[in-house]
Amino acid sequence: MHPQKQQFINLVRHPVKFRIFLLSKLPSAFFSGVKVRYIDAAKTEVSVPYKWFSQNPFKSTYFACLAMAGEMSTGLLGMLHTHQSSPPISMLVIGLEGKYYKKATGLTTFTCEDGEAINATIQDAINSGEGRSIRAKSAGKNEAGELVAEFFITWSFKARKRI
Repeated sequence: MHPQKQQFINLVRHPVKFRIFLLSKLPSAFFSGVKVRYIDAAKTEVSVPYKWFSQNPFKSTYFACLAMAGEMSTGLLGMLHTHQSSPPISMLVIGLEGKYYKKATGLTTFTCEDGEAINATIQDAINSGEGRSIRAKSAGKNEAGELVAEFFITWSFKARKRI
C-alpha cells in the first residue's frame, strides 16, 4: 500500500484526530455520534447511533443521519484513494438514492465494499484527463444484522489542472 494511503488510514483510525476533523469540518456528524469502525483500501464501516441528536419524532434515527453515515462510508474510500495524489483530484457527490427497510432504533452500521472500483474510477479520471463517476453502494444494518437502509452515492472524480 502506498504510504500516503496508510497515512490517511492512520489519521482516520486515530480517535482524537478524526474527532477533531469531524468537529471542524463535519460538525453534524460529530454531534450525531458518527464513528468509523473499519477502514482499508477496499472497505469501510461507519456507524451512527440512535440518540437525542440523531432522533426523529418517531423514536428512530432521523433519515438524514442515516444518509450521512452511508455517504461517509463511500466518501472515505474516495478520500483515501485521492489523499495527496498527484495530480490533485476533486471529488463531489452528484447523486444520492436511499432505500429504507426497517426502523433504525439502535446502532446502525453502514458498509461500503467498493474501494477497488472507486480507485479504478479515480485512476481512469487521471489517465483520461476527464471527469469520471461511480455509483457506490452502502448497506446499513442494525445490531441484529438486519438491513435497515441502503444508499447509492454517485461520486464524480476529476483531476485538477495545474497552472
